[in-house]
Amino acid sequence: MKKLCVFCGSRRGNRQSYTTAASELGTVLARRGWGMVYGGGQVGLMGVVADASIAAGGIVTGVIPAFLNRPEVVHPDIRISPEIENLFERKAMMMEIADAFVALPGGIGTYDELIEVIAWRQLQQLRKPIAVLDVDGFFQPWLDSLRHAAQEGFLDESEITRIICAKDVGDLFTRLDAELA
Repeated sequence: MKKLCVFCGSRRGNRQSYTTAASELGTVLARRGWGMVYGGGQVGLMGVVADASIAAGGIVTGVIPAFLNRPEVVHPDIRISPEIENLFERKAMMMEIADAFVALPGGIGTYDELIEVIAWRQLQQLRKPIAVLDVDGFFQPWLDSLRHAAQEGFLDESEITRIICAKDVGDLFTRLDAELA
């Protein structure tokens, strides 16, 4: 079974389209027979995508550091990975068990996880597809910032073009399937 690691907000954000996209992603993941790996939360977009995947019969695994493993934080209906101690171990485990990565809108934690997998791929320690689900152009300012870094000589443009930038869930899976074939 393929596993998609989902990075997304512990809040829902200000647009209904973010929630709708998270729900659609979780549903399609399960219907396609993919497992989901994520931070394990029951709140925000994390909870939405997990709920949708579970409702559609999907297998959802949360990777949760000990300090966050509390009933008010952890989704009650997911599988929990072996206990880890910190966020560094969390990201390492996610990178190990996932076949591909996608980020939905989110905040600092989402960007942290996304940038970490991109950095590992740049250093040739990771050879897995990385995508953003660019709901309502959410990631465009960030991608513009990366393009600026490339223009200023701090980043190779190929690192940006290797990021799958999908406008919708259908496009995302079409492109992930092509990368994983």
